[in-house]
Amino acid sequence: MSSKICFDSNKYIKLQSALIRKRLKQFDNKLYMEFGGKLFDDLHASRVLPGFDKNVQIKLLESFKDECEVIFVISARDIESGKIRADNGMTYDMEVLRLINKLRQNNLYVSAVVITLFEGQESALNFKERLTSLGEKVYIHYFTKGYPTDIDTVVSKHGYGKNPYIETTRPLVAVTAPGPGSGKLATCLSQLYHESLLGKKAGYAKFEKFPVYNLPLNSPINIAYEAATADLGDKNVIDHYHFDAYNKVCVSYNRDMSAFPVVRRILNKIAGYEVYKSPTDMGINTIKDCIVDMNLAEESAKQEIIRRYLKAKVDHKKNNLDYECQKRIKLLMDSLGLTIYDRPSVSKAEESFKQTKLATLAIELDNKNIILGHQTEFLSYTTSCILEAVKSLGHLKERVEKLIQPKLQAVQDLKKNVLCEDNQILDLKEILILLCSLKNENIEIQKAYDSLSKLKGCNAHSTHILSEDEEKALKELNINLTCLDRFNITSLFD
Repeated sequence: MSSKICFDSNKYIKLQSALIRKRLKQFDNKLYMEFGGKLFDDLHASRVLPGFDKNVQIKLLESFKDECEVIFVISARDIESGKIRADNGMTYDMEVLRLINKLRQNNLYVSAVVITLFEGQESALNFKERLTSLGEKVYIHYFTKGYPTDIDTVVSKHGYGKNPYIETTRPLVAVTAPGPGSGKLATCLSQLYHESLLGKKAGYAKFEKFPVYNLPLNSPINIAYEAATADLGDKNVIDHYHFDAYNKVCVSYNRDMSAFPVVRRILNKIAGYEVYKSPTDMGINTIKDCIVDMNLAEESAKQEIIRRYLKAKVDHKKNNLDYECQKRIKLLMDSLGLTIYDRPSVSKAEESFKQTKLATLAIELDNKNIILGHQTEFLSYTTSCILEAVKSLGHLKERVEKLIQPKLQAVQDLKKNVLCEDNQILDLKEILILLCSLKNENIEIQKAYDSLSKLKGCNAHSTHILSEDEEKALKELNINLTCLDRFNITSLFD
């Protein structure tokens, strides 16, 4: 596990909470806050900013205890199309159910689900019925008449007025979604309209992480955000509204900038005064104040940009991503003078493959030592590398493969003679299970098993595209993997 950190998560929770409370007071203690990105498992932030708690947003919401409730927003169009999250393969509707369960496991109050952009989709009605049968409150919102040009209609009984009012009881309302384009902003604005009819001065704000408004436009940390959202076409830009209002340079991104003129007019019409002068004003973001080692943060961001590029190349090879996305990330790399060989594990793995013609996995340990793995009589090259890494981390005298060789032979016999599998080479998941089952039989195996946790945060590179099972196993070990867009031809026939 990497011992180097550049971010103070505890300070971040304190600062973000303080600013949220300050914003609450500006709006008579009622704030609808749009939460973008991931509530759980924000691995992008934890890779770019080592020390960033991947579940920090949940911990922040927990700090508000009985003052906060959560509204989930999902688009009827996404339900109808069966839109899938790229990170976990779940459809948006199933992701909503998963997240509701996880939030409640953390003792957070989920008060409602809103289905937006409803146009009679039967699948959306079925989802509503399913949620209702589970005891959830579900609201239907339609496309707002007059949006975005006719603000007088939008902010009237014919626009937002047609949406049902979502009953909320707590000061802070966190509005979140299973992915972008679900309708979080529209839901917040609709609620502000209804609150104003009730004589309440409610407010709107955004919980922001990236881009970091008070870091330079060309900061690797902000460029890493562009690389992460290349498939959405996001681009970091200077917030000229903020500069015009305060003569101060701040960074925003294209979608917020293009939406702001409309959002400002709607907010002003509802409130009766100018609420925000810029997109930056709307956000609450203390990321920069919590970075304790800027050099490490910038280096980690550069590594993330390279990782995103290599991932895009593999996704394109698999026909899961268009070439333009890969091209956009390559331009971002070029702007920082980066190549894939600035990632040490890439250099070592590719050098080994060039010399041996054998598929190779290289993993860079925290001490900068790089371990190489090739296929053996029993093990895949991925598994071989991991076992060599834990041998080094656990300071073992013998190779782990030798320590468990009798059991390896037994599993191979099982795969060959009982399961009748053509390929008897053991993959990483099988070896992890084997290590767990043997850890109490031998002190050296126990050391190897205990050393697996030290692989968290390490960078690894495969010279070839891995199988889904091996890639998943490395991800579960919290290893940051890259692959070259090269299929292992022999494995295609295993």
